[in-house]
Amino acid sequence: MTVGSEVKGCYASVKNIEATLQILKNKTQNVESQQAFQDAQQIISEVKESLNQQIIHLTREEPQY
Repeated sequence: MTVGSEVKGCYASVKNIEATLQILKNKTQNVESQQAFQDAQQIISEVKESLNQQIIHLTREEPQY
């Protein structure tokens, strides 16, 4: 497995985590839990953006990835 495909797989996993956090946030009635899910979702969103930038970089620098 190439580095690019591993990063893309990680990106897909992070997107899945982000969606799961959104579902959990919507299902809970507890305000503190909703805030915790929102905070976690914000961190995951930042990780997702970073991974996306890495994918772009890998695509430009190493087209075979």
